Amino acid sequence: MRIGHVSPTRTASKAPKRLGDPIHKPLLLAGVGLATVTAVSVFGTAAVAQECPIDRPVNMAGLGYESHAFHTEVAAFIMREGYGCEVEVIPVETLAGFTGLARGDLDANMEIWTANPPPAWQEGIDGGTVVDLGPNFPAALEGWFVPRYLVEGPDAPAPDLRTPADLARYAELFADPEDPDRGRFYNCVAGWVCEEINTKKLEVYGLSDLYTNFRPGSGGAMAADIISRVRRERPVVFYYWAPTGLFGQVGDQLVQLEEEPFDQAIWDAMRESEEPTATTAYPSSPVHVGANAEFAAAAPELVDLLTNYETTVVETSQGVAYMQDNDADADEAAEEYLRTTTAWESWVPADVAERVRDAL
Repeated sequence: MRIGHVSPTRTASKAPKRLGDPIHKPLLLAGVGLATVTAVSVFGTAAVAQECPIDRPVNMAGLGYESHAFHTEVAAFIMREGYGCEVEVIPVETLAGFTGLARGDLDANMEIWTANPPPAWQEGIDGGTVVDLGPNFPAALEGWFVPRYLVEGPDAPAPDLRTPADLARYAELFADPEDPDRGRFYNCVAGWVCEEINTKKLEVYGLSDLYTNFRPGSGGAMAADIISRVRRERPVVFYYWAPTGLFGQVGDQLVQLEEEPFDQAIWDAMRESEEPTATTAYPSSPVHVGANAEFAAAAPELVDLLTNYETTVVETSQGVAYMQDNDADADEAAEEYLRTTTAWESWVPADVAERVRDAL
């Protein structure tokens, strides 16, 4: 599977453990004021005030991890500068964020991982308290990867490496520096949900005795090691996911190993068993935008923006990579995205796009 050529997949079960995900803060809503703030855009020498569709701040869920923060700030900038709204990004735990969205403490959440969302999301949909505004990006990406130069081209050392089971023939190619008689598979950090899943996959594919199940000390160390090896064209086989900064930097140089298509029954049996006998690809997880139903009814212009808001895994990964490469905050990455792309202009009316461009 080539990055950028197919719709990628990822599970939501790992959300609290994503790369760069800081310690989330409790839901803080009590002190949020409801004063109306009108943003001013300047065109030449004339000042034109744009009145926000609602007479209070827009309360956005701030889940803290990098891709979520990036999208939240992109939407917030457009709301502030294009629609004249005050926007509050509320730090919130993932589960509390869904509860807050359903009861109206929060107005919008820019990343709903639909493959495995908390029960509060489906309860909100069923009860009419939240609305699904469609995809932010088509699907996240999750699986096992090798660099493209290992499997493609006339000098590729492993041209027939296509599936995880094929790794049994290439342990020497991926030799562990600390145990050269075995290969090294780069798993997740110990304790992450993906680490447990990948360990079971190694067993099913018959690789446990052939490969060291290497668990890095941190997500940052894991990414840095993998990126370094890819850029130096060294052999490496690893688990990873997107959108992340790693894919923003080297995603075009990676190939995903092919697994059997996702099967829910096989997946559930593997998760529950201590000694699984079958495995399947990670489930696909389209990532959607969600909103509180009352907010959606009160601010149709803003809901049009959020409904039209649509990006890709590559764009999201590039936004995260910008943050990491430049030691930048999410709002800086958002402004860079808006300055250097034009796709967002199709999300809004022409006059709104003009005000946003002027603000940039």
